[in-house]
Amino acid sequence: MFNSLLMLGIASSTIERIDLSDNSVRTIITDTGPAPDGVAFDPATDRIYWTTMGLPDDPNAWPDKEPDFSHRNGSLLSARTDGSDRRCVVPEGLITTGKQLAADFSAQRLYWCDREGCKVSRVDTDGTGLTDLVVNTPTPDKTAECVGIAIDPVEGYLYWTQKGPAKGGRGKILRAGLDIPLGETATNRSDIETLWDGLPEPVDLHLDHSTGVLYWTDRGAEPLGNTLNRAPIPGKGEHGVRPEILAYAFGEAIGLAVDTAAGLAYFTDLAGTVRAVPLGTSSAATEFVVARTPGRALSGITGI
Repeated sequence: MFNSLLMLGIASSTIERIDLSDNSVRTIITDTGPAPDGVAFDPATDRIYWTTMGLPDDPNAWPDKEPDFSHRNGSLLSARTDGSDRRCVVPEGLITTGKQLAADFSAQRLYWCDREGCKVSRVDTDGTGLTDLVVNTPTPDKTAECVGIAIDPVEGYLYWTQKGPAKGGRGKILRAGLDIPLGETATNRSDIETLWDGLPEPVDLHLDHSTGVLYWTDRGAEPLGNTLNRAPIPGKGEHGVRPEILAYAFGEAIGLAVDTAAGLAYFTDLAGTVRAVPLGTSSAATEFVVARTPGRALSGITGI
């Protein structure tokens, strides 16, 4: 069960900590690097890991529209929860746009999506073993861009989202093996399955291994977008069923952290709000606000 939440301020370049005993918020890291997006926490080492999107090509595009991040200046960083012992895991220039981050700390590996880089990649926590697992050919309509990620080390699967154009209704959730098939490469692997397509604009993922359920946020057009969704994980070769909408009407839903022990899903939005919804219901009437950070758009979130 989570005692606290860590959340990223995408515009403020901060990491905030919410104490769930009283919902108080304090800033624990004041300079994450530009536009942090994905976050993971290793309790064994008391370390936070996070990706950055880097500097956008047009910083003045905010807040009217999301700017382009095609310049290759993203990174992957780490520090302790008190902000000390800061480290660079993947330096600037090796990632284009770091998005959601997933971790297998038993294997000391980190996985993330690179949006404008159109990639899914992994690295060991010490910065070695940088490997691209999926590399798509960029397309003008942005359907090749990878955003959200979840991993299943037990079954050996990787899940990710390709959200497509803004409010475009062309989003996908895909699956492949954690390792590239023998004799193939990240650009031509034959084991990629499309589980869902035609989604409004899926963003971050969470895989609940205990129940075989996949959760995701969607920042697309309402009524099916701007939602928190869940659906059972399809079997091999099967297509996903229509998702259940657990909550809706956010200010651009982004980050997601699911606490199965507490029966709650926490999620962030670009309006600077952290909300929670009980997992046993699909009624938005049970949703409640955990914290508000006015003027601080929020991206990634994780529990500790």
